[in-house]
Parts: sequence; C-alpha cells; structure tokens
Amino acid sequence: MRHSLAEERSLVMHRAIAERLRAEPWILERARKRVREWGERGDVHPAYVAAWAIVLLEAPEDVAALLVDESERARALRQVTPFAGVLDARERWRLWRTVSP
Repeated sequence: MRHSLAEERSLVMHRAIAERLRAEPWILERARKRVREWGERGDVHPAYVAAWAIVLLEAPEDVAALLVDESERARALRQVTPFAGVLDARERWRLWRTVSP
C-alpha cells in the first residue's frame, strides 16, 4: 500500500535522523529532554509522551530502527517526533523535494 505523501516525507526525514542518531548517539539525550518538557508543559498528548519516554530508554540503534520502521505504531509515533531540529532547514528541504507528489 502506498503511503500518503506526508507519511512518505516523514519516513524519508526519519531515515536521515536515524542515520544521524547512529553516528551521534548524544542526539538521544536531546530527544529525552524534549519528551520530559512535553510532559511538564502538557502540550503533547500524554499517550505520545508515554510512548516516546519508553522508546527513548532503548539503545540508539534500537531507536534508529524504530524511526524507520513502517509499522502502524512507528507511523503514529513519527507524527509527534522528539527529533525535530536534528536536521537543519536545508537538509529538510532537500529531503522534502526527494518525495514528489
């Protein structure tokens, strides 16, 4: 089944994030901090906060594997990602254009 354009773009972005995470595991701590902030502020649904908090307990390689997984669970988690900011605007735009409508 073909993904929607938004899902395809999200997957492409998260593939790049997964590669970066494998090379720079410290990114995981930044994501953990963001999830803690979500929980403190209450501006992200608690289900996402809880799910990401559990995922981010894993090793960087396991988190990277989830980021590129095509399961329903992974797709849902990518909708609210604590990895925003890992890719700069130029990288995001370049990747965005690789997925055509």
